[in-house]
Amino acid sequence: MDRVRIGVVGVSGRGRGLMGLLLGMPDVEVVGVSDLYADRLAQARNDVIEKRGNTPLACSDFRELLDLKDLDAILTASSWTAHAEICLASMEAGKYVATEVGGATSIEQCWELVRVSERTKVPCMLLENCCYGREELTIFNMVKQGMFGELVHAEGGYEHDLRDEISNGRENRHYRLANYSNRNGEVYPTHELGPIAKCLGINRGNRMVSLTSTASKARGLHAWIEKNRGPQYDLYNRQFTMGDVITTVIKCAHGETIVLTHDTTLPRPYSRGNRIQGTKGIWMEDKYGVYFDGVSPTPHAWESLNNYYEKYEHPLWKWYRSEGVKGGHGGMDYLVLRAFVEAVKAGTQTPIDVYDTAAWMAVTCLSEDSIAMGSAPVAVPDFTNGKWFQREPPVLGKYCLDEVCPAE
Repeated sequence: MDRVRIGVVGVSGRGRGLMGLLLGMPDVEVVGVSDLYADRLAQARNDVIEKRGNTPLACSDFRELLDLKDLDAILTASSWTAHAEICLASMEAGKYVATEVGGATSIEQCWELVRVSERTKVPCMLLENCCYGREELTIFNMVKQGMFGELVHAEGGYEHDLRDEISNGRENRHYRLANYSNRNGEVYPTHELGPIAKCLGINRGNRMVSLTSTASKARGLHAWIEKNRGPQYDLYNRQFTMGDVITTVIKCAHGETIVLTHDTTLPRPYSRGNRIQGTKGIWMEDKYGVYFDGVSPTPHAWESLNNYYEKYEHPLWKWYRSEGVKGGHGGMDYLVLRAFVEAVKAGTQTPIDVYDTAAWMAVTCLSEDSIAMGSAPVAVPDFTNGKWFQREPPVLGKYCLDEVCPAE
């Protein structure tokens, strides 16, 4: 396949941005767009016409896209709770599907994604862009080369002040407002969990077996509304369900622990709070620092990760910088889209497969269950049905996330 014909479902801010990157790829054609809002749909249709000259099918019901004969794949950047429905229908229609990040609403939903992908042989890829971040891939390379020794513990978070985005969700037609009003859990786990899972070999020699989750009280959104909108605003007395800080602890099959933090409704600078720790060393994103036992120049003192890029920068990023970094979020948006496009072109499995997609998304509904039961432990299903310790080899190539491959 020398080109990929894609339909994009959900073309608000995030979806339109991803579509813009796709329109800049000469081997990709956007043949259809779908959104429930007429103004967003018209805007996306015009974007395709202006940038590429073809007129895409524009529809409010995404299923109309699946009837297109010249369609190879679907990309959805719709609201969180619609992702699974769109993925399932796309796989049933025989179309590769990529979904923006967000947690699942039920475990059965995750099992259904796995079963349909296995039955149809159609890949389903979570578009976790942080798996392709320069820092994350450099650390992955260092893990694979043994710099950290045996991994013991990892941490990460989505720590991002979103008070204005959530509180203005109705005016901006953003789905976070409804979620935060009705749900209490780790609703956005995959930015941190994705890179950690690849370092720990989750679903390939390791798996997550149980988790506990704890929520703080919910005060941040009301405080923001009180300060910025006042008592005349009709959401002034809204009782938000989502705790301001959600802490989730995951235990893995081989004894490793993972701590995830969701922190989006209190004042704070942005961080993903990444940490990888093993028997030989540690990396902490917030310090932009590492320490390696017997290697770092000063005992018990952090040193800059910059000291290690020359030797350990991932081959994909060496190639990418030489070619010219493109796209949003430091370039990782473009890389995750290219990883998907290349898999579609080659007819191969995607670097983040349906087992990864289901396991990472499942953390959300499992977290909700744990919190609802007083932070009780809950089991994490094995979506591979026992294949995690004897998987088929990964598809090798520069976008591979299970092994470090040359990027030529």
